[in-house]
Amino acid sequence: MSVQEAVTGRPQRAKGSGRLSVKRSGGKSRIDTLFQEGCAKIRLPDTFDETLEAVLINTSGGLTGGDRISWAVEAEANTDVTVTTQACEKVYKASEGAAEVEAVLKAGEGARLSWLPQETILFDYGHLNRRLDVDLASDAEFVGVEAVILGRTAMGELVNTGLFRDRWRIRRAGRLIHAEDARLDGAVNDIASLAPVLAGNLAFATLLYCGPSTEALLPKIRAVLGDADAGASQWDGKLIVRVAAPDGQRLRKILSPVISLLRNGAALPKVWNT
Repeated sequence: MSVQEAVTGRPQRAKGSGRLSVKRSGGKSRIDTLFQEGCAKIRLPDTFDETLEAVLINTSGGLTGGDRISWAVEAEANTDVTVTTQACEKVYKASEGAAEVEAVLKAGEGARLSWLPQETILFDYGHLNRRLDVDLASDAEFVGVEAVILGRTAMGELVNTGLFRDRWRIRRAGRLIHAEDARLDGAVNDIASLAPVLAGNLAFATLLYCGPSTEALLPKIRAVLGDADAGASQWDGKLIVRVAAPDGQRLRKILSPVISLLRNGAALPKVWNT
């Protein structure tokens, strides 16, 4: 706790930042630089192949108003890097302000970067501002997913009031190729019940693939999605998948084969199954 927080009686806030860069060396993707401070930790389990996997950990156990956490990952030329999280991120009731989460990702020439955090769970009165910035080299490949669950349906929870803001900016060779902003603000459960929004679903996700295989992948993705409450489209070298489901368990059942397909059949990180 800072001196100012102690003097004013304000509750302690979680702050953390983690940075990782990965280089190609000896035929494998290896650590170049690693930095972590505060509640942000990075662990690197053995992969037994040429890829590198990074597991992001928020040791504060969740987020609430005023918390700040940032991640920066760079996959240098010809590396293959997968980034995930140890568990679902939980956004709890905020007494004031919003939790802020930022991820800045870079992929160099010939690199492949997979951004696969587990789901974010928003609790009643939770407030979250989230930002994802990705900078890709001209021939880099990127797979990204962000999934959100509005309360724990198994516990009968609803997000009657809250705030969720999500901002994505994706660039290739410095050119903006994808930008989107999502916002649920106020009576979240009522908003989610609207047909143009989530039609009563309480879990949703966006998946993005940027690379040379968008046209070939699209019909395969649509076949995997089947009759799920989902859609996929591709243009300008990117493929977008939107998925909605009644709860987190059913959302993950839809996401898992889609993510694997986008990664050339590679399995999900092991932490997704723990």
